[in-house]
Amino acid sequence: MKVFAILGAINMALGVILGAFGAHGLQHKLSAESLNVYQIGVQYQLYHALGLLMVAVLLKIYPNAKGLRPGGWLLFSGIVLFSGSLYALALTGIKFFGPITPVGGACFIIGWIWIFWSMLREF
Repeated sequence: MKVFAILGAINMALGVILGAFGAHGLQHKLSAESLNVYQIGVQYQLYHALGLLMVAVLLKIYPNAKGLRPGGWLLFSGIVLFSGSLYALALTGIKFFGPITPVGGACFIIGWIWIFWSMLREF
């Protein structure tokens, strides 16, 4: 449980830092399109950091729910792959990072379904 609380809190802090950096430090250095890509990475990082915090709370309430941990790790993997690839794409313009983004998106989707399935089995 603690690992997801830690990962969630760290990713929330990083999301705020990266969002502020994008808004204030990159505003005149990136094209509008690249800045939009960067901000999408920030948004999804923040949303899924909240998801990690939610997983930590659910693990406290339902410590034997088997699917919560894999679901949490999938959300974390999604943050790294989805948001990380968007940051890299926006900052470097290297198109190699583009195809990584859907893999991260799939991690998000599968993670949420895994969490849903785990909770459904608890009731």
